[in-house]
Amino acid sequence: MTANIGSIDRAVRIILGIVLLAAPFLSGMALFESTTATVISVIAGIVMLATSSMRFCPLYRIFGIRTCKL
Repeated sequence: MTANIGSIDRAVRIILGIVLLAAPFLSGMALFESTTATVISVIAGIVMLATSSMRFCPLYRIFGIRTCKL
């Protein structure tokens, strides 16, 4: 797997991943009264953190997107 996520993209994914993981438990929003919304948010947060730590996004490869410099 070659890296296809740049540093700015990686930072955004880390921040978004942390927000998505914390939101259901800390926000108190009515949206997260639903178990489905909580599960979707947690899974999306984990995916964001995983792709940022590996610096590789499978969807970027499919669509030919590359945000890092060679």
